[in-house]
Amino acid sequence: MHRLLQFTLDLFDPQPQLPSKSPAVAQPEQVASAVHAVHAPAEPLARVVAPVAFSHPRANREVLLGTCVIAYEFRRGKRRTIGFVVGPDGLVVSAPKWVPLHEVDAALREKSTWIIRKLDEARARRERMESARIQWTDGTIIPFLGDQVIVVLDPRHAFEGVGAVLNTNEGADNLTLAGVPRLTLHIGLPHNASSGQIRDAVQAWLMRQAKRIFTERLNHFAPELGVQWRKLSLSSAGTRWGSASADGSIRLNWRLVHFRLSVIDYVVAHELSHLRVMDHSPRFWETVRTVVPDYAELRGQLRDDAIPQW
Repeated sequence: MHRLLQFTLDLFDPQPQLPSKSPAVAQPEQVASAVHAVHAPAEPLARVVAPVAFSHPRANREVLLGTCVIAYEFRRGKRRTIGFVVGPDGLVVSAPKWVPLHEVDAALREKSTWIIRKLDEARARRERMESARIQWTDGTIIPFLGDQVIVVLDPRHAFEGVGAVLNTNEGADNLTLAGVPRLTLHIGLPHNASSGQIRDAVQAWLMRQAKRIFTERLNHFAPELGVQWRKLSLSSAGTRWGSASADGSIRLNWRLVHFRLSVIDYVVAHELSHLRVMDHSPRFWETVRTVVPDYAELRGQLRDDAIPQW
């Protein structure tokens, strides 16, 4: 039986070029075996082989890949191919109802190097993000457009009706103290505000900045790419930085404002390019390259740079 594979990669990873194969036809006994496997978990390998190296919180199957035991979430659905997704929680494998489990196991072994590498990257990213978790107090530091900003509780701004104001700490001589961020975000809250109040006020300000900046960058790149966007929405997705629909709707994660403007530009150009090419084919990446020549480097920064945990 031919194995049909389709990978869902990280948001900005290029799609692997896989050979085209015709759909396999399942025999009745294979269908019965596959459906039964959804309800009958395999013998836990961790008890007899080695500790589980990677475990999804909703794992219902395990597989030994090299020296790693991987507990993953297995799903059946109306699809034509076997799919792999490595997200913050771990590995998710999806397969058509008619594909027998030995075909799924064979596909896992075939792509074991890719799977283990992606799981390693996801775990390292989680550790970096955890180390960047914000403590919401007066004087905490957050990244904004690649720069560091000190949060200052300043009740005066509550009465001025502005909520928050971004100031510089530069004096008349245009100098700042060594090691001290030059930007301060004055939040209109009392000094005894709770951590939740501080977090919500900062997030509201960041989302307003995100809407403004994203709109400016969309209007900048759309004419260069010869496309027209129609609607911008902010998202809080945990694993996706953006998406685009054929009707011109763009969704961008507001947390992008933590990154430098050049990284934001890459994501904006990426999504606008989808209005011309709705896939990740070589033609798509060439479209992105026309407006962001160093997109590969910026994509790496988006993947590797730690952003605050909220």
